[in-house]
Amino acid sequence: MKPIYKTISAASRTGSASRTITAQILLILMLLVGFQVSISAQTQETFTRPSWFFGAAAGANFNFTRGSTQQLNNSFTAPAAFNNGFGVGLFAGPTIEYYRPNTVLGFIFQMGYDSRKGKFEETFTPCNCPADLSTKLSYITIEPSIRIAPFKSNFYLYGGPRFAYNIDKSFIYQLRPNPDYPNQVQGPPVTGDFSEIEDLLISMQVGLGYDIFLSSQRKKTQFVLSPFVSFQPYFGQSPRAIETWSITTVRAGATIKLGRGKSITPKESTSTDKDPSTSPVAPVNPENLVNFTVVAPANVPSERTVRETFPVLNHVFFDLGSSEIPKRYVLLKKDQVQDFEEDQVELYTPENLSGRSERQMVVYYNILNIIGDRMVKNPSATIKLVGSSEGTPAEAKVMAESIKTYLVDIFGIEPSRITTVGVNAPKHPDEQANSSENLVLLRQADRRVTIESSSPAMLMEFRSGPDAPLKPVTFVKVQEAPVESYVVFKNPGATELFKHWTVEITDKNGKTQYFGPYYVDEVAIPGKDILGTQAEGTYKVKMIGTTTSNQQVIRENDVYMVLWTPDVNDVAMRFSVTYAFNESKAIAMYEKYLVEVVVPKIPKGGKVIIHGYTDIIGDAAYNQKLSVARANDVRNIMQNALSRAGRSDVRFEVYGFGEDPNLSQFENKYPEERFYNRTVVIDIVGQ
Repeated sequence: MKPIYKTISAASRTGSASRTITAQILLILMLLVGFQVSISAQTQETFTRPSWFFGAAAGANFNFTRGSTQQLNNSFTAPAAFNNGFGVGLFAGPTIEYYRPNTVLGFIFQMGYDSRKGKFEETFTPCNCPADLSTKLSYITIEPSIRIAPFKSNFYLYGGPRFAYNIDKSFIYQLRPNPDYPNQVQGPPVTGDFSEIEDLLISMQVGLGYDIFLSSQRKKTQFVLSPFVSFQPYFGQSPRAIETWSITTVRAGATIKLGRGKSITPKESTSTDKDPSTSPVAPVNPENLVNFTVVAPANVPSERTVRETFPVLNHVFFDLGSSEIPKRYVLLKKDQVQDFEEDQVELYTPENLSGRSERQMVVYYNILNIIGDRMVKNPSATIKLVGSSEGTPAEAKVMAESIKTYLVDIFGIEPSRITTVGVNAPKHPDEQANSSENLVLLRQADRRVTIESSSPAMLMEFRSGPDAPLKPVTFVKVQEAPVESYVVFKNPGATELFKHWTVEITDKNGKTQYFGPYYVDEVAIPGKDILGTQAEGTYKVKMIGTTTSNQQVIRENDVYMVLWTPDVNDVAMRFSVTYAFNESKAIAMYEKYLVEVVVPKIPKGGKVIIHGYTDIIGDAAYNQKLSVARANDVRNIMQNALSRAGRSDVRFEVYGFGEDPNLSQFENKYPEERFYNRTVVIDIVGQ
């Protein structure tokens, strides 16, 4: 039986060590915070939150020892093995962090002194003598981690490897007298270094933390205090090449870090009280961080009849785990083939049609019927079906064969005109080697059959070869409300200033509607979503922005709005250009099409309205910028073509809507919808 006084003594020593470590941490943090206070930054400018941070971390390592050790080195072996133990050690060192405000992913790099010291539980030798063993085991550690803020907030998770280089491996062994013989004299302690110590340990860690901003955005140099806790399991943390001694560590502490923001210069509003179409919202916050405006068009009197040239993606997407053509694709019966016309595809509606932009998705979901109809009308045309699957090439070929069987059985196509192959991945996969986000969505997109052809009757004008897009389908449709009739809320710098912002719109009867939260600088909302059936009205608009330090910035003013009213005199032509995943320069393959087909159709004095879009994969703020880059790419090509033709009579309007679900062309449930949302839409309107 272990003596009670020994247990109490050990607990007392552990508590004393813990208090010492805590005092060291508090001293370091007080010095660093005091350094921050001494910095003079009295400028009245405002700044963004930093992306790069440099600082120091300090914490306590709570070390839990398991396993056993007995042979301490080549010259000393203890009479009995030691097993469990516990100790508190210091961690301290510099840190570097990178993460953009209001985003998910970032990076943390830490290194420093890492103490894994501890004291083993008392053991008894064969002579019933109690024995103690303690160690000052310590390392220089390097810890790179991925930082993940799942809610785009100040709370974050992190994890990564740990590389530890041993710098201290000393021990103290003490054999005490047998309690039954209190007159025995205690011998001197045995000190030394453990043998067979691993010079390098490779293990892992996971943790969580929370950023507390100590500085306002009135200071260029901003300080952040981040309490954290991490867990470092025993995997890879056996300090010796012999025996079974391992260490599990829980680290708790805080990081003090600083970064430098970028200056924000609020833009002056160019509107006046006499112009009802643009109403600036008066600033009410003394920091004057935000210039929030509402653009409410007085009226855009047009219900446009649109003759649309709609691109046909040369892919058929298959559900994960299935080699059957999905039911959302329209599959005809033999007796329906003779009546099928690709410019009347609305007669053939899929079972599970998307709720948005139904006419266009009807076109795409008839892709197999469009291909079959074109092959019937062009007997010399041939195609190649390339299946790709995350499984095996054999499985991918089964997918391609299912399409071939449909075309042969239903449309009567000669089998020799259709070639099928199977591969592991498509020629241009969505899932790249460095993909880390939305892997399920990317892999869904790569499970597909690509339709290739070298027959001109199947392909877009001016294109040839297996990579050429399929010939688009042209049809006539009626557009409900043009995008330029939408109410636009402009909040420049919001992505840097706010975690998110919302809009409250209150009518004269006190009814309030809520929109948001938003994570981009500009948002457009259809007027009918605000006014409903009301023809006009004056509304109180309130913008509420939440900063990264959880402060609220509010802008409020009255805005006069008019409901868009239709007219039947406006006719437009619409063209679309699709993009590869995360690309804004893929437009090169369509340049000849835009220059030689689209631009000549612009009437004298006409207007070109260009809308850029993305799918939902990735960060919303990044997608907003990507959609603008795509739209500007198209505008530049068209403007250059007009300039070469000596024309300067055309007006351009460019919009980038990112992934905004209120404005996107399609839903994002299926991969084909996400493919079509990676697009630029071009509307050509008469004078």
